[in-house]
This record gives sequence, C-alpha cells and structure tokens, in this order.
Amino acid sequence: MPDPISWEFAWPYYVAALAFGYLLGSIPFGLIFTRMAGLGDIRKIGSGNIGTTNVLRTGNKAVALATLLGDGLKGTAAVLAINHFYGQEMALIAGLGAFLGHLFPVWLKFRGGKGVATYLGILLGIFWPMFLLAAAIWIAMAVVFRYSSLSALTMTLLTPVLLWLVFHQVQMAEMFVLLTVLAWAKHHENISRLLRGQESRIGSKSKPAPDASVSGDGGA
Repeated sequence: MPDPISWEFAWPYYVAALAFGYLLGSIPFGLIFTRMAGLGDIRKIGSGNIGTTNVLRTGNKAVALATLLGDGLKGTAAVLAINHFYGQEMALIAGLGAFLGHLFPVWLKFRGGKGVATYLGILLGIFWPMFLLAAAIWIAMAVVFRYSSLSALTMTLLTPVLLWLVFHQVQMAEMFVLLTVLAWAKHHENISRLLRGQESRIGSKSKPAPDASVSGDGGA
C-alpha cells in the first residue's frame, strides 16, 4: 500500500516521476543493439530512425525484436515502478516521461524514435486489457495494409477513444490523448507520404545513408 502524499506539496513528486520516466525512456535501445550486433550506426541506415521499423531494415530480425522489447518494456518499467510506490496518477506522469524520453532523448540531441513501442509498453504497465486490444489493432492493420505508420496512427487514434468509451478510464484516456498527439506529430512525414502513396511497406530494406524526407519509417 503506497504511502499517502500531501498534494499541497506534490509537485516535487510529479517532477521526480517525470524525470525517472524520461531517463528510462531515453535509453536508445535501437542504437545500442545495432552497434552491439556490428551493424553500425542505425542513424546512418534507412530513415535514420532509432526505432524497430528502421532496425528491421538492417535485415537482422533478432536485433529488431530486441529493440521492440527494449523500447516497449522501458515504458512498462517506468509505469510499474512508480505505480508500486505512488499509485496510478503518478504512474501516468512517469509514462509521459518515458514517452518524451524516447521521442526526445537528451543523449541523441533530442532526436529519438516515434514512440509506438513505448506507447504500447506504457499501456501494458498501466492497463493491460487496453494493451491487448491496441496490439491487436496494430497487428491487424499491419497484416492487411503492411504500413507500420498507418498501423501506428490507427492504433494511437483509437486507444484514447476506447479507454474512454469502452473501459471508462477517463484519466488514462486524457493522458493518452496527449501521447497520441505527440505520436502523430512525430509521424507527420509518414502522413504526407501515405497521402502521396509513397510510404515504404513493412519489411522493405533501405541501406543507404538516410534522408528522412524520402525514406518511409513508421518505426517504434
């Protein structure tokens, strides 16, 4: 049972939860794992994104899977750790921190991934039934259309709606509206390419040095 917090002086707890989540979220697993596997700097491959989709372009599925798990579970870890000590409200703040850390890691000059795996990882830690549903939406869209970005956009759009209308988790829904807005903002180039019919499909390889304006990546 977590100790009660005097909310009159709660702001240091919020800042600490946000900072803790940010530090976990900013760990660049895609960059770390590709270098450990001798694949070079992922920022110089494909779109240059550090997420799972771009790591998959190296052709190494094991490294891509490790990146997916690392990027997802850092969000889960941030949420579970804070929830254990301070409860759900603080856990949501830690989840926001983890998401911001992945999108804007200080170690990489604030140039991070697009947050899909971390988004799902936060869901897993805070409300697993919605995680299962969101993962099913992503997989279904990916199987049918084979666009990682379209799958991510659809999943993140529906998540806060379902949290609100189906599960009646209003506080969670409000937080995930913010995460969805951030995720869509990071996918703005993907949205443009989807509208032009120029987005790359899942599994396509692109080894030249990156130019994010021409190389599709809906990566996590």
